[in-house]
Amino acid sequence: MDRINTYGLLSDGRQSTAALDIARGTRRLLLAAGFASIPELSLANGRRADLLALSEKGDVWIVEIKSSVADFLADRKWPEYREYCDRLYFAVARDFPLELLPRDTGWIIADRFGAEIVRDADLHTIAAARRKALVNCMARVAAHRLLSLADPDLKLEQL
Repeated sequence: MDRINTYGLLSDGRQSTAALDIARGTRRLLLAAGFASIPELSLANGRRADLLALSEKGDVWIVEIKSSVADFLADRKWPEYREYCDRLYFAVARDFPLELLPRDTGWIIADRFGAEIVRDADLHTIAAARRKALVNCMARVAAHRLLSLADPDLKLEQL
């Protein structure tokens, strides 16, 4: 069952403490850069983005969080996120070997207190119709999550 954890992030219990720390610091970076972000957003292709971020101008970024080398090597679904974002980033801890990360993605180093972009992601502009659908999805999911916080008797699965 999905729930909001002590970090204020949607969690289904599969996220490690390290991943939650990276997400927290990355969301602080995104906020400072003018982005609103939402964790664990399901995409139309059935994948779930770790973080989807939206700028005031409507730029859409996806951040894939990798808490360890094993996590990165076991997960090869990240290319399927490209068609849903203008820029794709990996967020990792300071001790992660950056040479493993794909060169056409952005790299973020993060801990629970903050983050920094160490490599900008290549731009892959998404279609206007897809952008509109993502923004609508993000808004609806965020509103439903706020509603579930205000009314704890509601279940996220019902929304």
